[in-house]
Formats: sequence, structure tokens, C-alpha cells
Amino acid sequence: MSLAERKAALIRMAARTIAIPLPDPESGCTIWLKLEYMLPSGSTKDRVAAFILGHGVETGAITEDTIICEASSGSTSISLAMACAVIGVKFRAVMPENVSRERLLIIKRYGGEAVLTPKEGGVFGAIEETRRMAAADPKIFLTRQFENPLNAKAHQRETGPELIQQVGTTIHGFVAGVGTAGTLMGIARALQEAGHPTRIARAVPEKGSACFDGQPEVCGGIPGVIEGLSTLLDAREVNLDEDIRIDERDAIAACRELCKRGMPVGPSSGLNLAAARVMAKRLGPGKTVATVLCDRMERYFSTDLFDDIPQ
Repeated sequence: MSLAERKAALIRMAARTIAIPLPDPESGCTIWLKLEYMLPSGSTKDRVAAFILGHGVETGAITEDTIICEASSGSTSISLAMACAVIGVKFRAVMPENVSRERLLIIKRYGGEAVLTPKEGGVFGAIEETRRMAAADPKIFLTRQFENPLNAKAHQRETGPELIQQVGTTIHGFVAGVGTAGTLMGIARALQEAGHPTRIARAVPEKGSACFDGQPEVCGGIPGVIEGLSTLLDAREVNLDEDIRIDERDAIAACRELCKRGMPVGPSSGLNLAAARVMAKRLGPGKTVATVLCDRMERYFSTDLFDDIPQ
């Protein structure tokens, strides 16, 4: 089977997910949750991986000899590892050395390679390493999640229209944490195109006592929510509202609440739910607020998300 024929499997990989309503008695609003963790690898990044790789195959930029490479601390690399396994090309993840072991195992089980960079450099250091690799090897194709407009376009064409159709009424508010900004920008554009008068806001974590990387000196932060790396975020284009700042401990509490409701999600989903509740209070009773539940909890077993459970 040719690479072009295998491309069809990428479309099936980024299948539709459902959205469900969650009444918020405190604000009198309804919060709609788009269950992106139900995608095949367990993350909304499956949409981005399928969209970027599908475009690369279609344009001829990706061939059977290509090595797909991305700097990612987790979910995007997992999605790309799965997508590359689907179409039969090599994948290389470049990640800070303090990334959780679960994520490394998942990538390697899909057949991907993981290159670790010094933790002091963070994701920015990993990005610089991918650029050096690409300059040295013409077979390397950089997916460039933090700057590739196809990232946002995947959500503009797919996630956003699905959400609008499933909610079926005016969406007054939408919130999301920002790493690459692809989800927020893509869904915001889809809402604008559909004529929704939606207030758009970033969910921003405030430093707390959470530790997700296993090292005391790098404690703090919500995985996947990174400040200052994205070139896709355009606050003016989507008329971005005031940031909604959430204490990391509240984000973790909301994440655990979702898990107890039967939704097996990771910390960024808790951040988004907590921020959606704040947006609901801003808007007042009777409004509809939407957000996404980004990924699954299995990649966070060794983090503080599970430190309340006796080992």
C-alpha cells in the first residue's frame, strides 16, 4: 500500500468526538465540554497530527523516507508517533529530559524515537535542537506545532464546527489553556465564521505547589500550557478577553472532579473547566460557555495529579 493510500487512515484517526453539557448551579449557566480525550491516542493533538501529516503527504513534502520530527513535552509527540505508525514513516520526538516516563513509553511503543535535551532549556531548548537536526539532515520534516498555521486550521475546520453543531445554540463564552494556541485560535475563528458573539479567553495557570516533572526545582505549571512560545496567538484577531487566572491547585481539583464524574482527563482539562466556571460568572445566568477536555490521565500517573492516592 502506498503512502498516499495510507493517508486515508489519518482521516479516520481524527474522528469526531462528542460534547456534553454540564450545568453550573453557581452561575446559572451551562458549560459544554468537548471530549477530545476520546480521540485514538487520547488527546486533541490527534487532529493536528492528522491534519499536518495529511497535508504533507498530499503536497509531496512527506515521502516514505521522511523522518517526522517535533519538539514536544508530551501530547503532540504521542499523537505524531501514532500518526507516523499509521502511515509508516519514522518519528523522532525531541523532549526535555525531565518529561514523565509514561510519555516516553507511549512514544516508544508506537515505534517512535525520543531524543532528550537538557531540562534547563525546557521546550525552547528542544525546539532549537530540532532546528539543528533539520539543518543537518534533509530527510527531516519539522511539524513546528508552535508556528505552523495548519495547527489552528485543523481546529477551525474540524473541532470548532463540531462543537457548534453539537451545542446547537449560541455559545456566549469559550476558554482554553494556551500552549501552541492552535485550539483557542482555531475554535475562535470557527465561532466568528458562524456568527457567534462569543467572548474568548485564555485559561492561565497561577503558580501553586503542583509538581509535574518530578524535580523540585521545576515544580509548577500545567503540562501543555506554555507561555511565550506560540506565534499563532493573535489576541486582536479574536478580540481576546481578559485572561482567566486559575491557581494550579484549583485546576488539579477540577481535574480530579472530572475523573470522579467518569471523565479520565489530565490537568489541562481541569484548568479549562475551572476557567469556564469563571467565564460563566462573568457572563451571568442563562449563558452557554464551552471548553475542551484535552487529554487522558494515563500520561500523568507519576505526577502530582495522583499524589492523593496511596501507592
